Order: sequence, then C-alpha cells, then structure tokens
Amino acid sequence: MTPELKYLAMTCILTVLMWVPYVINLLSRNKIGDAVGYPETPLVMAPWAERLKKAHYNAIENLVIFAVFVLIANTLEISNNATTSAAAVYFWSRIVHAGAHTAGIPWVRTLAFLVAWGSILCIAWQVMK
Repeated sequence: MTPELKYLAMTCILTVLMWVPYVINLLSRNKIGDAVGYPETPLVMAPWAERLKKAHYNAIENLVIFAVFVLIANTLEISNNATTSAAAVYFWSRIVHAGAHTAGIPWVRTLAFLVAWGSILCIAWQVMK
C-alpha cells in the first residue's frame, strides 16, 4: 500500500467515526423516539455538536475529491515526495479542521480547510502534469 492510500484509508476512518460524538449528544438531549424519528420540533444539540456535524459534512464533501485524485495517482503509479506529503498534510489538516470547527475557532478552522484544499490541488497537479 502506498503512503497516499494509507492516508486515504486513515482519512476514511476519521470521517466514518466523526458522527459518533454528535449523535451521542443528540441522543442524550432528546427523547429516543424523537432522535430516531421525525419530530415536529427541531432536535436539540449542543453548539459544539452542531459544529462537529458541519465539520463532518465538510469532511465528506472533500473526501470525495481527495479520494478521486489519490486513486487516479495510484492508478497512474504516481507516488513521489509531493503526493506523499500532500496526502499526509491533508489527513492532519482534516483533524485540525474538525477540532477547530468543533471548538469554534474560526481562523484555525479556515486555515486548516485551506491547507487541506491545497493538498488536494498538489496531488491534482502531480496527476495532470
């Protein structure tokens, strides 16, 4: 397994687990029937849980693009310092993004998002050149 695929797998694991804390918060603050059903009133979540939910949605949206470029690079047998570093930076910046978003730290969240986005562009560049 290339380092890029390893970081893709780790990013998938991170993303697939991100819902757990905010769903636990949702279940702890609402009636179970409302939490698993379709209540007439909005469910109550802590502000941090709402932010984590938004970070999770953002992680899913960006994972698709990251995965496509990592898989294209893998298919073309492109693996170099740029792609390996970009994949690692993407993974770690997504952790920072989720943490900063959950904690409500706007500039760190935005910077982490931009770093992750730049990592995707770096891999895309290696694929397209």
